[in-house]
Amino acid sequence: MNLDTAIQYLPGVGPKRAELLQTELGISTVGDLVRTYPFRYIDRSSIVRIADIHPDLAQVQVRAMVTKVRLYGKNGVELPAEKLKYNMVSRLSVIVADESGEMEMVFFKGVKWMHARLIPGHSFIFFGKPAVFGTRLNMVHPEVDAPDSANTGVLTGVYTSTEKLKTAGITGKVMLKLIGTALEGVLPTLQDTLPDYILKEKGLVPLTYALRQIHFPVDQNALAKATYRLKFEELFLLQLSLLKQKYVRSRSAVGLNMPAVGEAFNACYNALPYELTNAQKRVIREIRDDMRSGHQMNRLLQGDVGSGKTMVAVLSALIAVGNGYQACVMAPTEVLAQQHFANVSKYLRPTGVKVALLTGNTGVKDRREIHAGLQDGSIGVLIGTHALIEDTVHFRALGLAIVDEQHRFGVDQRARLWNKGWQGVPPHVLVMTATPIPRTLAMTLYGDLDVSVIDEMPPGRKPVQTLCVGEGKRHAMHNFIRDEIAKGRQAFIVYPLIFESEKLDYKNLELGYEEIVKAFPLPQYKVAIVHGQQTPQEKAFNMDAFVAGRANILVSTTVIEVGVDVPNASVMVIESAERFGLSQLHQLRGRVGRGAERSYCILMRGTKVSKESQKRLDLLCATENGFELAEEDMKMRGPGDLEGTQQSGLPISLNIASLAKDGLILSDARGYAQHILDQDPGLTQDRNAPLAAELKRDKYQTKDYSQIS
Repeated sequence: MNLDTAIQYLPGVGPKRAELLQTELGISTVGDLVRTYPFRYIDRSSIVRIADIHPDLAQVQVRAMVTKVRLYGKNGVELPAEKLKYNMVSRLSVIVADESGEMEMVFFKGVKWMHARLIPGHSFIFFGKPAVFGTRLNMVHPEVDAPDSANTGVLTGVYTSTEKLKTAGITGKVMLKLIGTALEGVLPTLQDTLPDYILKEKGLVPLTYALRQIHFPVDQNALAKATYRLKFEELFLLQLSLLKQKYVRSRSAVGLNMPAVGEAFNACYNALPYELTNAQKRVIREIRDDMRSGHQMNRLLQGDVGSGKTMVAVLSALIAVGNGYQACVMAPTEVLAQQHFANVSKYLRPTGVKVALLTGNTGVKDRREIHAGLQDGSIGVLIGTHALIEDTVHFRALGLAIVDEQHRFGVDQRARLWNKGWQGVPPHVLVMTATPIPRTLAMTLYGDLDVSVIDEMPPGRKPVQTLCVGEGKRHAMHNFIRDEIAKGRQAFIVYPLIFESEKLDYKNLELGYEEIVKAFPLPQYKVAIVHGQQTPQEKAFNMDAFVAGRANILVSTTVIEVGVDVPNASVMVIESAERFGLSQLHQLRGRVGRGAERSYCILMRGTKVSKESQKRLDLLCATENGFELAEEDMKMRGPGDLEGTQQSGLPISLNIASLAKDGLILSDARGYAQHILDQDPGLTQDRNAPLAAELKRDKYQTKDYSQIS
């Protein structure tokens, strides 16, 4: 037996159980089983006296003698032992005692078997959650073991389970037994995934020890050593895979050489009405160095809402134009593409560089002109939605592709843009996101990209005052919006239509809209509404009305989360704010505070808010730093869903390490992986043979994240 043996051939499994383990837990091989780790442990190392037990304790273990056994019928009346029929029994009550007191053990299932086993005068070990019923201390369905059971005196792992597994008899005890059998079969011949020198240098225990102790720890110390070893290995191999990919690409990917800055860049830069921040200047230098390196640039640009990413994108595009190439900017929505077009056109006025907009709604005549301008090179910068990647769009010399909010595009869409490069050479790629990604997640999701961060806000941008209020303040909130509108401002009101199909959410949005229209009646006020069930034309009409100032209030779902720029909007109201994640709340808040006026974000919370949700809302009120919020969000919610990326969206799935909790191990693992690749980039040295073999395994043969554009 080895790690690749199909799980059905493990003694005790068979075809039926194998199918269940595969569908419910994704376990198809013996290796998958031994790498399925407990998510917590029960301490069975101590026996508690009955007199010391109280219902607040989690789970306790008692050694006690059975003193009395009673069977009760469905009507709650005790049944006589003679002529007993078990189908009449609804409950088995077992009174047990130790030297300090007595308590009751209650069974509703498995009554016949327990009744035959728990004979008065015999002692057992009972393990379970204590409770009080009436005045008596009890345990319902405790685990029952013989007094000399091997279960006592150890930490016992608890594994993820499902109702289907339990129904099929694959209980925690069965899982432990199967894992024990698997370890006996594979450990004697198991090769370590890490070379001996790494174990020595990093002070790690061998794999065989780690796997045994993670499932059957002898004590807390052994468990800690095993856990650290397995977490380090997982994160180290992940980083090694990403960095090796990056190394190979940086050596092999020929890039368009762009040594000049060009007149257009200087004309734009000199005409700016304000000074760039130091962070913007630093990022432009990093991009410029990439574009003249002779290798293809693959850079992720992270910047908080309003940090000036668009300006960096414009100047980067002008470097390409100054070297005789073209640039394009791909945005995820028509609204965002139009907004980019308006901003970029304004910045490019002093340069004479022609910019065009291409979306799904571009008319046939305009489209024909754009295609011609791209092919003859007269259009220097093209902005658009995924219409840019249609087969009919041909550039004369595409040198730079900028992808905004890239997580909203699929891999195939990005690859098609990649193929539009000049003479088969892929364009330089700049991926931008306003969703602050915690460092640990960026290191993993984009581990093979170079990351630039704009961590400084432009001067003059006023902080947004954030308040969290309950239903009782709704009337005051309406009055506040009226005051702001009277000053000539506008307001967003956002509802949590998380999934467009959720009828309840949709109803809330409609009711909310009706309530707002009633509170802000025509002709004094105009209210627009935008949501995902409208046609693109309806959405555009309502959004345009708000952007142009014809509507005072925009009621919407989170479609306005990314990129809508209305400098005149000074109020953002978020309904049922507790239902949003921190990063999403922060994105929504970033829609206001874009003009010169003081802006406000009002978080309306529901009546029932969990402690964790309230903590999120309090954090948002306390800080405007998107990166701090993203780190906290990941600690609270895990890495899934921060960018719409579940952990399964990572280059490999993580079985034991957590990007939220193991940032220090990840940083150490990445630094060490880099150190090894500096000495042996191809992992061709004999001592690194185990690493080279491990990286050839299927799980590392993922789609090439380097071609993220």
